[in-house]
Parts: sequence; structure tokens; C-alpha cells
Amino acid sequence: MMSTNMLKGVVHGRTIELAEEPGLPDGQEVMVILQAAAVEPAAAQGESLRRAFGSWSEEGADLDDYLRQVRENRKVGRRPIEP
Repeated sequence: MMSTNMLKGVVHGRTIELAEEPGLPDGQEVMVILQAAAVEPAAAQGESLRRAFGSWSEEGADLDDYLRQVRENRKVGRRPIEP
């Protein structure tokens, strides 16, 4: 019977250091499926947005005009908010 446990660890070259005991005897053969942790270091958070918006970096005025137009278009056909 195969059991499956999900454990976090850190890769050091060809070695994975687990954050907790795996509960298996030393020398036990295992199957490993690697999946990078979704948590990004604080320095890397937002980097993908900076790369995506970098294409607008030299066209700031055009971006402002575009965003202004989008906001105005959203107002068309809206019912007024009733208190």
C-alpha cells in the first residue's frame, strides 16, 4: 500500500532538506514529485507586474490617456447609485 505525504523542503544541489521528519525508515526508497513553493520572497513580489508594465515605461502619458478613457467608458450607461 502506498501512502502519500506532502512535505516542504529546501533544495541544496541534489539534496532536499525536509522541514520535518518524513516518518520513513532510513534508506527507504521514495518517489519524488517536485513543485516549487508558491510563496515568493518579499523582494520578488510584484516583479512580474513590474515586467508587464515595463512596456509602458516610456509611454506614461499614453497610459494615463488610456486609463482615463477606460474610466469614462465605464460611466456610460450606468445607473446612478441610489442612497
